[in-house]
Amino acid sequence: MLPIVEGLLAGDRRSLARAISIVDDDEPESRQIIREIFGRTGKARTVGFTGPGGAGKSSLLGSLIPHCQSMGYKVAVLAVDPTSPITGGAILGDRVRMQSNLDDQRVFMRSMASRGAVGGVSKSLRNAIRILDAAGYSLILVESVGAGQLEVEIASVVDITIVLFTPHTGDNVQAVKAGLTEIGDMYVVNKSDLDGATKLYSTLSDFIGGTERKPAVLKTSVKTGRGVKELAQAIDKTLKEKGINYKARERKMLEDELRDMVLSIVERKISGMLIQDKRYSEFVDKLVKKEIDPYFAAEALASGLFK
Repeated sequence: MLPIVEGLLAGDRRSLARAISIVDDDEPESRQIIREIFGRTGKARTVGFTGPGGAGKSSLLGSLIPHCQSMGYKVAVLAVDPTSPITGGAILGDRVRMQSNLDDQRVFMRSMASRGAVGGVSKSLRNAIRILDAAGYSLILVESVGAGQLEVEIASVVDITIVLFTPHTGDNVQAVKAGLTEIGDMYVVNKSDLDGATKLYSTLSDFIGGTERKPAVLKTSVKTGRGVKELAQAIDKTLKEKGINYKARERKMLEDELRDMVLSIVERKISGMLIQDKRYSEFVDKLVKKEIDPYFAAEALASGLFK
């Protein structure tokens, strides 16, 4: 067993942090780490928080942590931030808005760069969750990039998804039309101490709470503390209710992951084959001269590659 795996299984936070960095950067050791811990995973429960930028996701997570701990959970937080074009790392580091939790050695927090992943979710997020799972964290809270209605991919990697809105989201009806309204297990009107919160809550209750899925709609305010404990209790209840079907959910997530990985490998191989194919540049030249159309070129190249 790799020393770093021994360390993270023993609860060494430095080994844990280093292991996440290795899988996040896709270093050579990453596959071996996942191979050695995979059999120890599947126990942790994951909750994703998504919604428009400025919805207060980080602050709400910081307030939720003590309530989750009081219910017996060992909590970890993964904040997926925008990627720096210079370093490739996370820009925001949302942990700065969780100051009250930074000194709590029972909580592990980590910012990860989205690295341009569709939907704002890092491609290495699944493996970071596995590492935390193997290290004994029973509840992993995942905050995704504030990217508006594109931010739906997170639902494919967590057990339950919580969508946050605020009275400042904008037009209430438009907010309800957003793609985010289709993925949530719960919907939260955060910053409910602000004007317009009641109207937004009523709109969400009417248009989302009344659907066949009947997701819960709640109000929270980090400033006043109202509704935060109730949200933590709702999360605990939902996780326990969904626990009955967890194996089916896990199978679906693993199936999606396997498909994504296979497609990624195939894409890399096809890209390499295209570069080596002399016809590729010839077709590009013909396209520039308008001698052929893109559909003909693509079909001709693809048929040649898959012979």
